[in-house]
Amino acid sequence: MDAENTLHASREAVLAAAIAHVPFDGWSATTMKAALTDSGINSALAAALFPRGALDLALAYHQRGDRRMAEQLAQTDLGSLRFRDRIAAAVMARLDLVEDKELVRRGTTFFALPQNAAEGARAVWGTADAIWTALGDTSQDLNWYSKRATLSAVYSATVLFWLGDDSPGHENTRDFLDRRIGDVMQFEKLKAALGNNPVSKALLAGPLKLMGQIRAPRRSEDLPGTVNEQ
Repeated sequence: MDAENTLHASREAVLAAAIAHVPFDGWSATTMKAALTDSGINSALAAALFPRGALDLALAYHQRGDRRMAEQLAQTDLGSLRFRDRIAAAVMARLDLVEDKELVRRGTTFFALPQNAAEGARAVWGTADAIWTALGDTSQDLNWYSKRATLSAVYSATVLFWLGDDSPGHENTRDFLDRRIGDVMQFEKLKAALGNNPVSKALLAGPLKLMGQIRAPRRSEDLPGTVNEQ
């Protein structure tokens, strides 16, 4: 087994061990310590895999879910669905991959802490980017950002609703998600109408010219919207 595969296997072993402890101790140093004991991974290797401790452990769990969702969507035929339904299907697929809601509930609390909020927002952005990428988005301008920003808001709201939903098959969550996507579609229609209005076009000519120069970032681990492949 080469070094990369060894690191990946070690990271997965720690994550698998942590899952049993998170519902009781949250994404914490206590959980990290217990996961290392259960997995047999030594502290030196753990420091390399999770240099920021519990924060990197929680992020690794979230990013693993994004990767699994992307893999599942790649094997799913969504071609017959309306585009809004493809987005909804992708969001629900991401939620259905969660082993235990308490893992996400604890994560929501963890990333609500001021010192973790920026990384939490980045993680949600990464999920939105993973969904758009899986659905074949090729935008390279301002739309790259607006699509991910909008979906990040929709996804965050849906997760909070989902955490309290005990309906069969999370039917109520799907209905909630459909309504949120419907709101976004109405907003997009309004934007299109304003864009076709001569007066609006004249007033917005300057800002639109500037925004037209915005380009999507190149793929890099240091840029928003990138899912860690490790």
